[in-house]
Amino acid sequence: MKMKSFLLAAIFIFFANTAMLSASSVHESATDAQQQQAKPYEPKSIAQLSATFLERTGIYAMLFPQEGVTNGHGEEMTLFEQSTGRVIMFAIIFLLFYLAIAKGFEPLLLLPIAFGGLLANIPIANMTSDHGMLGIIYNMGIANEFFPLLIFMGVGAMTDFGPLLSNPKTALLGGAAQFGIFGSLIGAAALSQYTGIVDFSLQQAGAISIIGGADGPTSIFIASKLAPELLGAIAVAAYSYMALVPVIQPPIMRALTSKEERCIVMPKTREVKRLEKLIFPLIVVMMIALVLPDAAPLMGAFALGNFAKESGVVDRLSNEMQNSLINIVTIFLGLGVGSKLASDSFLVAETLGIMVIGLLAFAAGTAAGVIMGKIMNKFSKEPINPLIGAAGVSAVPMAARVVSKVGAEEKPGNILLMHAMGPNVAGVIGSAVAAGVLLSIFN
Repeated sequence: MKMKSFLLAAIFIFFANTAMLSASSVHESATDAQQQQAKPYEPKSIAQLSATFLERTGIYAMLFPQEGVTNGHGEEMTLFEQSTGRVIMFAIIFLLFYLAIAKGFEPLLLLPIAFGGLLANIPIANMTSDHGMLGIIYNMGIANEFFPLLIFMGVGAMTDFGPLLSNPKTALLGGAAQFGIFGSLIGAAALSQYTGIVDFSLQQAGAISIIGGADGPTSIFIASKLAPELLGAIAVAAYSYMALVPVIQPPIMRALTSKEERCIVMPKTREVKRLEKLIFPLIVVMMIALVLPDAAPLMGAFALGNFAKESGVVDRLSNEMQNSLINIVTIFLGLGVGSKLASDSFLVAETLGIMVIGLLAFAAGTAAGVIMGKIMNKFSKEPINPLIGAAGVSAVPMAARVVSKVGAEEKPGNILLMHAMGPNVAGVIGSAVAAGVLLSIFN
């Protein structure tokens, strides 16, 4: 018995000494590393201190760029990106400020995105690094696609499916408007293959194509998965065209319709029962689960927000989704997207290609919705104003407001807002479904 106790004690002492020696060696090596990294401070004269301060200013960094300077991710920056590139980006950013503040183009989104871009282009600070403020925000909710899902949850809580349920055939208009997504996918692939100006892979073309749906959160969600290197340009293009809906859509709507068509008055739709609104988000989720699981994150978050609202028993949760949650996430989402507006990642040939393809895609989606509206008006028993087809893009509720404004200008007193909300909501679902299709194909 004594021998057994002695052996156990000896083994315990052996392992304890080994652990202590190991910890001591680790501590000594860490101390040595700290001593090697820490450089002794050398006293400097006033002139030397002034020179050191001057070299650490942003003006000096942009006027006298140097080889070997890296960005927040450790990648070397060119002399152009350090100097003229930053100046160009500052000009673009202040243009975004002007559009957001003076023109009111989607200020809740453009303002934080632009300010994030402003911070991202400050020399020396490296705020986009993993330990910088913008880098932390990006990794916290954009790299893992979390922020777009929270935005979709808030949008769902603010969405009323009543106009769509009261006139289900308007869902065809939302589906037709998704032509811009798949049309731009073909366009991006063709531009890359036949022109040689840009070199987009099929995954990158898929990420770019979602701009055609005019859905910012979905664009960020897809870009984060398929082409994170293009996230900044894709997000800015998507949100810019969402903000420019009042500028881009009316000329297309007027060009494709006649005066008589624009003056069509649509009959009042039926009242939708509460039970219908309660069941609809569940049906959408189940259909997604059975047919297109890749779209489940987006549609699941959207349906959750809407179901909480329509249930009527969790008003506190619904109100938070509609207000505090979506507002806080919008700030972080904008700053995170703005971190990708650094000169070294934004000022490339691909960015111009993305902006052009996105504009054409958005225009094609608007045109496809209007054309489908004209076709439906020909064969429908009840008159359908083709203008509401332009609301098939998922820019909620801006596209519906534009439709209502154009319709009222053509025929005062003609209120198309509620009729346009049907295809507008269908467009949100359509863009999420299109995103699921792209993920299932390219992911």
